[in-house]
Amino acid sequence: MPKVKVKRTNPSLDMTPMVDLFFLLVTFFMLTATARQEEALVVDTPSSVSELKLPDTNVITITVGSDDRVFFGVDGQHTKEALLEKIAGKYGVGFTEEEKKTFSLLNNFGVPVSQLKSFLSMQSSERENVNQPGIPIDSTQNELGDWVLQTRLTNPKVVIAIKGDNDANYSTVQRVIDILQDRKVNRFNLVTDMEAMPGSSSE
Repeated sequence: MPKVKVKRTNPSLDMTPMVDLFFLLVTFFMLTATARQEEALVVDTPSSVSELKLPDTNVITITVGSDDRVFFGVDGQHTKEALLEKIAGKYGVGFTEEEKKTFSLLNNFGVPVSQLKSFLSMQSSERENVNQPGIPIDSTQNELGDWVLQTRLTNPKVVIAIKGDNDANYSTVQRVIDILQDRKVNRFNLVTDMEAMPGSSSE
């Protein structure tokens, strides 16, 4: 008796749901992601073997350039908006809603409070090309101390990191540390580049 030959069919997979899911994920990330502003001052940090990492949020970053200019930055848009309100009240400077919004999007900045309003009113392309003089840190005009103090009052959870250029003068970095200690900040982080541990070798 002849055998009945069963016809084999190749299984098919409907990719439509997978394509829909892909586009939904892409749309989600595009709508929720925020563009990170470039740093106003790029520094070449010294290297170390430390493996401690800074947290992703609630960080004050004080940047010291090779030319000893000092820049200030803190994360969190709401923190920055509340901080600007406090600084405005202390220095008697009024900021528009648009200027507050611009400030909340800055990664860091390096201008005195007296120049901050005109700096924020610039177009984005103008701000990128302007030569920021740095935040005053001398004893007669210690604005950096006010920024640190008001930020800590706004967000007590913040940790502080000093990001100094490899060629920055020691006296400038020491002045920044002195300002922090004057504001009762005795714990802070020094940002460095990771290097290989002594004696370690890659195979």
